[in-house]
Amino acid sequence: MRPPHRAVAMLAAVAVLVTGCGSGDDWSRPHPEPTAVGTLGPGFVDPSARPAPEATVTPRPGSWAGVHPPRDYRVVLLALGGDAPTRALVTAVEDWAEQEHVDLRKVVPDPNDPVPSITGALEMGPDLVVSAGNELIDPLAIVTPSHLSQQFLVVGAELAEPTHNVTAVDWSGASFRGEGLDASSTYDPASFTAARCTAAIRAGVAAVLNDLTGIVVWLDQL
Repeated sequence: MRPPHRAVAMLAAVAVLVTGCGSGDDWSRPHPEPTAVGTLGPGFVDPSARPAPEATVTPRPGSWAGVHPPRDYRVVLLALGGDAPTRALVTAVEDWAEQEHVDLRKVVPDPNDPVPSITGALEMGPDLVVSAGNELIDPLAIVTPSHLSQQFLVVGAELAEPTHNVTAVDWSGASFRGEGLDASSTYDPASFTAARCTAAIRAGVAAVLNDLTGIVVWLDQL
């Protein structure tokens, strides 16, 4: 039996798709709205004032450690780039997903035209889309404003003008913002340590699960 035309188009748009750890659910069944397991510790944000859109917050190191995603949290990892920082981020996300029993699917977009792969991945219906790699920043700036109900998390970079559904985790050595600009003069590939990349995915997911979205989580204190 031939697959429906929509399925063929979606598979064509998604260049590489790898099913990671999780339940193996095909994501077609109803799925509860994800909620955080655990609570943020003191110092993640000022409890008396919600961060404004596009604000930068500098959480106390480890203040996110008590927050975990629900089991089988559906996450698509968009990864593009063979550089060491991107590889370090991908490893951190994959390790986090395995430890937290997250249902992770990895999509590697076509580097010549990433947008169709990104939009194809959204049709899978993830709870969260995580982006790793500077090459995805400009394509995400195109896609994210048109999908405001979809939560995105950018690790190790940020969008220049994010909408409320785009959260970023960044630090001085990773301050790439796209828009045809070169990396910041402070860009330092050596700053993408295993510890910082691990903190980036955990702190970022903690923010999203607590509805602290559309902000930049700054991790210079690590």
